[in-house]
Amino acid sequence: MAFVAREMFLTHGVGRHREKLASFELALRDANIAEYNIVRVSSIFPPRCKMVSRNEGVKKLHPGQVLFTVVAETATNEPHRLIASSIGVAIPRDPDHYGYLSEHHGYGQTDKIAGDYAEDLAAQMLATAMGVDFDPEAAWDARKEQWKISDEIVTTRNIVQSAVGDKNGLWTTVVAAAVLIDPD
Repeated sequence: MAFVAREMFLTHGVGRHREKLASFELALRDANIAEYNIVRVSSIFPPRCKMVSRNEGVKKLHPGQVLFTVVAETATNEPHRLIASSIGVAIPRDPDHYGYLSEHHGYGQTDKIAGDYAEDLAAQMLATAMGVDFDPEAAWDARKEQWKISDEIVTTRNIVQSAVGDKNGLWTTVVAAAVLIDPD
């Protein structure tokens, strides 16, 4: 039987270390997903999938478990450099239709800019898949309102993790992730 996630949660974290890999590990620890085997997947929100809280989702996991995850990861060892990682989610009104997730890796972007970008990208992918007409040059807020009026996209959201590069040049890594789980 094919694995189709029935639940998903969003998480984020930041890590700092002199080694890049160790800073990534610390970011995963901060996100509560370090003790799992992460398999990066593309960006489909499964039909009939339910969003749950990070705390609720983590309770259903087991150390060493393989996790299918959409991950955005950004790292720097440049002092004072602003970095951000974000995941956007767009869920259609029809629960039998799939939605979209997007990942964004940004430099010099605030949480709002990086989060809106990822959310907009996921909504654009869903809108084009569903044949919803929109103006790609319009501002995100205008498109968001247009999609809600079209009655096809019911929910959009994002999760972001940003950080400023360590002043002493340690590797700083930020992650944002959507973790797909089967609660059984």
